[in-house]
Amino acid sequence: MSASSIPSFTGDARPYGGGDPYGDYRTAEFPFAQHADLADRRLGAGVIAANDEFFAERENLLKPGAAEFDPEHFGHKGKIMDGWETRRRRGVSADRPHPEDEDHDWALVRLGAPGVIRGIVVDTAHFRGNYPQAVSVEGTSVAGSPSPEELLGDDVKWTALVPRTPVGGHAANGFAVDTEQRFTHLRLKQHPDGGIARLRVYGEVAPDPRWLTALGTFDLVALENGGRVEDASDRFYSPATNTVQPGRSRKMDDGWETRRRRDKGNDWISYRLVEQAEIRAVEIDTAYLKGNSAGWAALSVRDGDAGEWREVLPRTRLQPDTNHRFVLDAPAVGSDVRIDIYPDGGISRLRLFGSLTEQGAARLTARHQELGG
Repeated sequence: MSASSIPSFTGDARPYGGGDPYGDYRTAEFPFAQHADLADRRLGAGVIAANDEFFAERENLLKPGAAEFDPEHFGHKGKIMDGWETRRRRGVSADRPHPEDEDHDWALVRLGAPGVIRGIVVDTAHFRGNYPQAVSVEGTSVAGSPSPEELLGDDVKWTALVPRTPVGGHAANGFAVDTEQRFTHLRLKQHPDGGIARLRVYGEVAPDPRWLTALGTFDLVALENGGRVEDASDRFYSPATNTVQPGRSRKMDDGWETRRRRDKGNDWISYRLVEQAEIRAVEIDTAYLKGNSAGWAALSVRDGDAGEWREVLPRTRLQPDTNHRFVLDAPAVGSDVRIDIYPDGGISRLRLFGSLTEQGAARLTARHQELGG
């Protein structure tokens, strides 16, 4: 994807004048946003260090949902902002009062799941005159659970994902990334100082095959294990990707819900498993979906894009706010799964338990090596 095809924003936004805080917010449709957010807190992502967070805490960067703004909310240090905000940098003397060109603030982000990054959004919502002049993002891949001190060591190699680029205030600043590598951590820089509301890191999970092999049986479609949503018939109320997030749903919009159908069709989601695998057990959860859960569901499997869909779980009645468990009569081998719900409504989670085939494990290991794992 060409970075030039993505709208860019620069300059201040107008001072807040009342009314809807997002009324003059600058944003765009980013094509890479179809991917999962690798920096999602639900996956275990975290902002593990920052050199400065005087006005607003670094952890705000990864909060779910849009940044909130309360014009009356002030504290002892000034305006309380829903983001990460550093103090104003100063020069070294009265003769040199301005920051040097290389001066910047930084934050270290541990991705919730290692992966290949397809796009990054640095959101400066509500930072109208106090946003950074420019931002840059670097990535690295370090095994285990390194400390901030280890990540900042001289032996760690960082790869530029977003070069130093001017950004705008009160705007969603999007950047396409075309580096075909596996990353575990990011270093976000703002030049020279300022505030950023949210950071979103869109990409594809690239799991460690040694871990999955050691587990043996695991959830083959879980986002954290490398499964993903390929397509869905409807995303009106909530994204289909919610169905492969970790843990059970905690509220209605933490699942997948479609609009009400007025025809004789049905809704569906198609998934790509981590690799070719044998599926032996299925969970379909409708937690918190009570008057709007799917009435029935069926599950089909195919092996590869050219394979034929074959039904492995026939159309089965679902109950509201219930976790349904099914043991398949025989293991279903494939790389893709489709759940059809009838006629509409939603499910909160789909779990597919099984293990990789010998061919699937070999391909996953080869891909891991290609990505530098």
